[in-house]
Amino acid sequence: MTYTSFYYYLTCAAMLPVYYILPRRFRWILLLCGSLFLYYHFCLGNPAMLLTFAFSVLISYGAGLLLEKSENDAARKKILAAGIALSVLPLLPVKFLEFTRGLGLALPLTVLAPVGLSFYSLQIAAYLADIYNRKIRAGKNPLRYALFVSWFPQVIQGPIPRYAQLGSQFDKGPSYDDDLFHQGICLIIWGFFLKFMIADKAGLLVNTIFGKPDIYPGAYVFLGGVLYSIQLYTDFMSCVCMAKGVSGLFGVRIADNFRHPYFASSIKDFWRRWHMSLSQWLRDYIYFPLGGSRKGIKRTYLNIVIVFAVSGLWHGGSPKFLCWGMLHAFYQIAGSLTLEKRNALLEKLRLDPRSLSVRIFRAIATSFLVMLAWIIFRAATLTEGLAMISSMFSVRNLWVLFDGSVFEMGLDAKDCVVLFLSVLTLLASSLIGAKRKISAWICSQQLPVRWAILLCAVVIIALTGTYGYGYVAQDFIYGGF
Repeated sequence: MTYTSFYYYLTCAAMLPVYYILPRRFRWILLLCGSLFLYYHFCLGNPAMLLTFAFSVLISYGAGLLLEKSENDAARKKILAAGIALSVLPLLPVKFLEFTRGLGLALPLTVLAPVGLSFYSLQIAAYLADIYNRKIRAGKNPLRYALFVSWFPQVIQGPIPRYAQLGSQFDKGPSYDDDLFHQGICLIIWGFFLKFMIADKAGLLVNTIFGKPDIYPGAYVFLGGVLYSIQLYTDFMSCVCMAKGVSGLFGVRIADNFRHPYFASSIKDFWRRWHMSLSQWLRDYIYFPLGGSRKGIKRTYLNIVIVFAVSGLWHGGSPKFLCWGMLHAFYQIAGSLTLEKRNALLEKLRLDPRSLSVRIFRAIATSFLVMLAWIIFRAATLTEGLAMISSMFSVRNLWVLFDGSVFEMGLDAKDCVVLFLSVLTLLASSLIGAKRKISAWICSQQLPVRWAILLCAVVIIALTGTYGYGYVAQDFIYGGF
């Protein structure tokens, strides 16, 4: 079962009428039962995965209670360290084996990784750290706490919620919100648009180029890098939209995870906009505890390197992910070191840094640097990724982008037109903020008109999206991390 499967939405539809019939104080029980039922199917009914998940939940719940009751600072530090270490223990051998395999060491070991392990491990660590820092109170009800960790719309791929934001909603008992409900439906449909009209279509070309980099060098790599940047964003954004949408159907609000990242004016700005729940987690629980920018410039740069090393290894235990993280650390440090000179150059050229032309140039330059890092991120190995980037600058075959060669790589001309128009739709909606406006406009219509519009959108996606041409929907990319 996946977030795009018929059975997933059938389960949600079956839960909704029962959910709103129940008194508010009992609704969380149905949500817990639904979350555990769906998580069981996400894990393909594997009992070992469920037991591993339950172990992390129980350990972190108990550690949270001990942290709140203890008044001894030394004891609290030990409880925090032990609680986090035991809760995220299943994650460590997974990353270790991934890293050794990335180095070409085929150890005769296998480790069972529960679905969503990387995401709920960070969620649990944040929960315990917030209790330690006296920012929140520990959850007293173990079942409500289990619902917080297992909340089914986001357990596999985030966003990474904080207990203060999500857990409190379950304690109060969400109520019906008509606007939130219908906005949720719009978000789900928008998520399907991003997934089937852009991400999975772009993925066919991306898989072809990255699958055979020796056959597709030069301009093909540039095309693959651009398309992968779009694919990764729309794939993850679609999952977030579906998570927010389904949560909204049950009256639950979850945080945004993206804010137009490819409009960023710098790498630092990019990380304020991309996967914000992860960026904020790294800032609050790694960067700030290390001292942030309070201990001098050299220590600040070292802290940045450590943060991005953690981010890289979180995404995957492989040298290429570590290199990807280090490249972003280099970008940020280089950007800081050259900031004054770049501002001086703008002043010398008499260019206003707030002008549209400068902002567009900075967004394009930032996106290009991000794309280079994405090529390493997506390539099979670090060596292959570096070779692909090298070929992009050394092989001159720009004509392949215009002579019809692209139509022989998995998408025909009609598919490419649909993909192009869909990307333009996404760009336009981002530029003018149309998504919220359109959603609000649809919700303001009479019920028959509202549903007619939504059904038309579903039909268009079904006919022109990946399903319309007989493709099989790919799993969400971030589900692999």
